[in-house]
Formats: sequence, structure tokens, C-alpha cells
Amino acid sequence: MSEQINRLLAIMARLRDPVTGCEWDTAQDFASIAPYTIEEAYEVADAIERSDMADLRGELGDLLFQVVFHARMAEEAGDFAFDDVARAICDKMEARHPHIFGDEGGVMGEARWEDLKASERAESGSHSAMDGVALSLPALLRSHKLQKRAARVGFEWDDVRGPIAKFHEEMAELEAAETDDERLMEAGDLLFVAVNIVRRFGVDPEQALRAANGKFERRFRLMESLSQADAVEFGSLGLDAQEQYWQRVKGIENES
Repeated sequence: MSEQINRLLAIMARLRDPVTGCEWDTAQDFASIAPYTIEEAYEVADAIERSDMADLRGELGDLLFQVVFHARMAEEAGDFAFDDVARAICDKMEARHPHIFGDEGGVMGEARWEDLKASERAESGSHSAMDGVALSLPALLRSHKLQKRAARVGFEWDDVRGPIAKFHEEMAELEAAETDDERLMEAGDLLFVAVNIVRRFGVDPEQALRAANGKFERRFRLMESLSQADAVEFGSLGLDAQEQYWQRVKGIENES
């Protein structure tokens, strides 16, 4: 194990020392730390999207610290330690790449990868195709994974025309909904079908929506900058005037 990993483990042990450790760190448990773990994973993704390697190095360190934190708490409880975590992922990766670490030849395709994961779930006692899709995943990502699992056992439209027709049906049902509860359910159905549609086009919905969010934010900030340069308060404008700025922004993007 590297010198710096040992140093990090020692730091974590000292922070968690019940007598001389940090009061905040010693007060934490798995549930209280989990939100920070999720947040750090998203900050890693954000640094990657911005191609900021210096920031990525720091964010990966923050994420590694989360792993060490959880492993330390588990070690204190007598469940497992950091070394067990490292061993488990090494064993898993070797088992999932028999064409690299075993005698199986050929190329590892997605179907073979999914078969290996399915075998792992079966060995762990899973019975449903839905088993193992974490409840804590972002809803958009989880819907994508649930649909992929269902498709693997044949529960899938023949082509994209099926979910497109269903999308229009769900849109009509959302428009016809009369109560907040009905609107909530119908809106969920609409989004779920939208995920199905983009999945059938081979697009990751989480990545697609993140890209759309980034584009909208970038355009909106530029609209604010243009209106400020015109000595106009953007928020005081009517929708027609704001739309003119929107078109100006799109024109600027097309020119670049």
C-alpha cells in the first residue's frame, strides 16, 4: 500500500479517535456521511465536465476521503476495513474481465458485462431483474437503469414508435389531471417515458439533461449580460423583449 494511502488512513484514525479526535468526525455515522459522499461524486463529475484537472485532483481526493471515512467506521464496528474494500473491488474487477485476467478470449461487450453482473446478483441471493438498482440514485438515472433491466428480460417496445406514442398519451393525461396528486403521478409517467425515448436513441438521459442545463444556464447568463450592456434590467422586461435577447444569444452562438 502506498505511503500516502497509509498517511490518509492514519489521519482518518486520528480524526475518529474517541478521546483525542475531532468532535465533528467522531459524531458521524454512515447515514450522516452518505450525503457528503454523493455530493463529492457530483463534484468530481463537475470538474470533469469543466476539464479542470487541478480541481479534479482535489475532488478525487475528497471522494477518496469519503471511502476511507466509511471504511474506518466499519472497522470500528468490526465489520470490515479499508483493505477489505480494496480487496473486494480487485476481486470483482478480475471476475468481470475474464478476457483480461482469465482464460476467456474475445472482447468484453455490454451483453457479456451485464451477464456477469447478473450472475453476481444471483449468487448474492437476488431474484428480480430489478434487484440491485440503488434507491439513492438520482431519479433520472434510476429510471434509466430500471428500464435497461426490464429490456434485458424482453419487457420492451419493438421500436421507438411505441414510447413516442406513449409520450403523447401521457402528455394528454397530464393536461387532464385535476388534482395535485394526479398531476404528480402523470408528470412522473411522462418523464419516465421520455427517458425511454432517449434511451432508445442511444442517449444517456442524465448526460443529456446535464448538457441541456448547462446550455440554458450559459444562454441565460449571456442574456443578462447583454441587457446589462444595454442598461436594461432583464427581469423588468416583458416576455417578448426577453425572447428577443434569447434570439440574440442564439445568433451569437451560431456565429461562434
